[in-house]
Amino acid sequence: MKKEKAYVDKRRKDILSKLVENPDIRVDELASIFNVSLVTIRRDLNYLEGKNLLVRSYGGATPTDIASKGDPLGEVDDVTYYRNLIARYAATLVEDDDTIFINTSRNALDVIQYMKGNNISVITNNGRAINCNNPSKVNIYLTGGEIRYPKEALVGEFAERNLLKVYAKKSFIGCSGISADCGMTTENVNEVHLNELMIQRTMNEAYILADHTKIGANSSFRSCGIDKIKHLITDELAPKDVIDAFRERGIDVYQVSRKNQSEW
Repeated sequence: MKKEKAYVDKRRKDILSKLVENPDIRVDELASIFNVSLVTIRRDLNYLEGKNLLVRSYGGATPTDIASKGDPLGEVDDVTYYRNLIARYAATLVEDDDTIFINTSRNALDVIQYMKGNNISVITNNGRAINCNNPSKVNIYLTGGEIRYPKEALVGEFAERNLLKVYAKKSFIGCSGISADCGMTTENVNEVHLNELMIQRTMNEAYILADHTKIGANSSFRSCGIDKIKHLITDELAPKDVIDAFRERGIDVYQVSRKNQSEW
């Protein structure tokens, strides 16, 4: 079993190296190089995307800035750890009878498994919610819409019309980057308006979830300006100067840490 895991880990590192060398390499080429099935390569790419080491696209993937570091899979363990803490802390903010918006972010989706209240309703355009582990007292409603792979995001006019029919008490919105200059940004233009709608139609608190790798970073498309953001949940490794700039703008910033997790 240990040998098999070591083999898989090495293959994933090698796949990442190939993508850093040649971002245009395709899934079928990777399958041929590593002598495995397309399903296996796609599973490996999903794993690496979950570690924020690449962004999937049709037929291929683009490595992120983290992927070019010396030992990205070693360093990304911290990212995974803190994302888990962010999700766990966010779940403590959910109360009985809450209606929650969750977008296509993996980190936001992780919040569901830690919710402990009664009669909670989650409205999401994240198609992966079908397979997530959720407590029996959490009801999940999908917005519907066009499915965009590989994120399994539900987008388009159908999803937007359904969102316009509801309000949520709270929302948990993940992002690709957040900075004082550009606000909250995403890699996918199709998700911009849906993110905007979720924030606009949140009656109480809208929480932005962003681990330290996303603080101060900008992505391709803006979901909302920094003036629309009131609450941010990040971690203790986020750059202090950026966090200070957020707080000067009146944003309530909570940073999870290895020490304070015992408080919740």
